Amino acid sequence: MLIARAPLRLSFFGGGTDLPEYYERYGGAVLSSSLNKYVYAIMNVSEQNALQITSSDYRTFYRHTPGEPLLWDGDLSLPRAVFQHFGVTQGVSLFLASESPPGTGLGSSSSVTVALVKAISTACGYKLTKSEVATVACDIEIGKLHKPIGVQDQYASAFGGLNWISFTAGGIDVQPLDVAPDTVSHLESHLLLMFTGAAHDSAQILDHQRRASLDRNGVVIDSLQAVSELAVKARQYLQDGKLEDFGKLLDAAWKYKKRFAPGVSNDDIDRWYKMALNNGALGGKIAGAGGGGFLILYCEDDSLERVAMALTAAGLRRMDFHFESDGARVLFNAGLRLRDSGMTDDAGTDDANVNWMIPAGIGNRVLARRFR
Repeated sequence: MLIARAPLRLSFFGGGTDLPEYYERYGGAVLSSSLNKYVYAIMNVSEQNALQITSSDYRTFYRHTPGEPLLWDGDLSLPRAVFQHFGVTQGVSLFLASESPPGTGLGSSSSVTVALVKAISTACGYKLTKSEVATVACDIEIGKLHKPIGVQDQYASAFGGLNWISFTAGGIDVQPLDVAPDTVSHLESHLLLMFTGAAHDSAQILDHQRRASLDRNGVVIDSLQAVSELAVKARQYLQDGKLEDFGKLLDAAWKYKKRFAPGVSNDDIDRWYKMALNNGALGGKIAGAGGGGFLILYCEDDSLERVAMALTAAGLRRMDFHFESDGARVLFNAGLRLRDSGMTDDAGTDDANVNWMIPAGIGNRVLARRFR
């Protein structure tokens, strides 16, 4: 048996600037933290030598018959694509579970990919760095599955911690933020995560934003550039311990974010957000691309519980959390070894010399590593 996990994340500032269509031209950066809410990948040897995948979140199951091509369409396409990437088509049973519902803006889809890459690569005997785990996850989600998403979630989940993640055409850089422990503790204890009860379709929102960036839509580009500038200010406020200013800046960023694409907000979200402000919240936003999921709010001491009670009465549900710094990791490995032979053509030719090919604008153009 092998058990791996990857954390979910909170993206505070800069979301949207991590789409390659934007940052390859203008550059981008995100301020985010991983959370102590995880996606788990549990693998066992399959008694029937088949490949079996079970997802508790989607309540679905897939079985691949040995000898047949492993395709990544239909149900559970993501784990199937990761197994295919590593050339594993039989002999393993996988169980996936998340501590947060999918489609709620905490990066759960990419956390699944990161957990799978960490688990399967370890079982295959590959010792990937955090950067390599994130890069392979981006390759699979964006390059293989053609998801219209950005690259922040994979890096936030793989690295863990409170980070400044910057994106350029030349690569992606993850820098842990130098923030006083008391400031981090204060920030954590003054944030509310309120579940709206509805998942969102981030693909539709992000695809609109991606196309708007390609078309150089003035409203969207101007809003993304404003959000990028606010992210720089927020990083300085955090490092200086100015959390009240940090909270108010969330409100300014949310106003720009609503201009990214139709569906980022709606009447219910606007009503709940106004209710939070009326009860003392300094600022906030919908997590992720928007449209539903979790509402993030920054509140001072005298308003935190008042805001929570008002939103709970309106039907939202509070989720307790803490920041974490581990990133993706293997929790337990009882010597599970999936295979000793080479990888598939997509990932390279043999274990001794594997080339991770990644699409333009994601990390380095080619990330090469020699495995021993």
